[in-house]
Amino acid sequence: MSDTRLERMRSRLQAALAPTEMSLDDDSAAHAGHAGAASGGGHYNLRIVSAQFEGLKLVTRHRLVYDSVHDMMHKEIHALAITALAPSEV
Repeated sequence: MSDTRLERMRSRLQAALAPTEMSLDDDSAAHAGHAGAASGGGHYNLRIVSAQFEGLKLVTRHRLVYDSVHDMMHKEIHALAITALAPSEV
């Protein structure tokens, strides 16, 4: 199930942000037994590079990421650690 979840997350991020680089890892196993994990929500680590982040503050970059997966939050995604960079910052 998580592979399908990862693919849906990747697809949505790709469509919304057209990243030049993206790494999305499922860290859920490291959080087994955590209260959020009990609901089935996974823990993910995202590193994404997108031209859309140029000139934007960190909070705005994170909002763009969250907006692309908003309907998955709190049900399928319990935690999402985000590193969002503009190409000029790589």
